[in-house]
Amino acid sequence: MSTHSRVASLPWILAALTLVDPGAIEAQARAKAGPIVESAGAVFAVDPDLVTPTDRDYKVAFEIAAPASTPERMNASINTVARFLNMHAQAGVPAERLSAAIVAHGAASFELLNDEAYRARFGVDNPNSKLIAELIAADQPVILCGQSAASRGVPTDQLIPGVQVALSAMTAFLLLQDEGYRVNPW
Repeated sequence: MSTHSRVASLPWILAALTLVDPGAIEAQARAKAGPIVESAGAVFAVDPDLVTPTDRDYKVAFEIAAPASTPERMNASINTVARFLNMHAQAGVPAERLSAAIVAHGAASFELLNDEAYRARFGVDNPNSKLIAELIAADQPVILCGQSAASRGVPTDQLIPGVQVALSAMTAFLLLQDEGYRVNPW
């Protein structure tokens, strides 16, 4: 890039920087993780019109099929599971009434590998491993589709400790629904 091109683009860069909403930056700073998952899942406190009952069970099964955009990034869908747990706990729902199961399949299957196996495949530690371990420690089911593991060559003996392998993702969803889980619509 020539000096003239760099100088000519400077006003555009400065204009773009002025479009950053300071309120949005401040709002991001107000998002808070915990109390169930501390390593991820930051959410905002809101005053909803639709009441969130605190005396019922919230059992949701999340499908994780797409991997993160790059191997060194946390999977946003796995972070959503942490957000689900934290937002309801922050709203007063007791932890024992919250259950968020992950059913991973397809290309996302590799994101359940332990750091050593993930590093051997992608050259970096698994950015999801701490979050997945924290979810498992909080008694949240993390399930890998056995069909995806077999077809993609995911070594099930190298998964993050506590990850369960199901016959298939379809089987896992059926069994979870029989246990009262509702499948997350996105």
